[in-house]
Amino acid sequence: MKDIYQILKEPVITEKSTTQRTESNKVVFWVDLKANKNDIKESVEKVFNVKVVNVNILRIPGKTKKVGINISKGSTRKKAYITLREGDSIPLFEGA
Repeated sequence: MKDIYQILKEPVITEKSTTQRTESNKVVFWVDLKANKNDIKESVEKVFNVKVVNVNILRIPGKTKKVGINISKGSTRKKAYITLREGDSIPLFEGA
């Protein structure tokens, strides 16, 4: 396993993730491509001192773009949907 601070890249702050945070107590993070569910769960619990109930991960392939005759491909990313225990929250998303 990698260092717990290298697994979580950055939070995903969109309308959908904000709605999920308020309605079903889920937070969304971009995570390392090699991280698995157990690594993600352990790093979130240690870094933010919360209890994780469930982790769902989604691998998003890079998009292919064409400009003139040049074709380039974006990088592949991995997103983690983390369900927290009722009553727990991450201060990063609460604005504290």
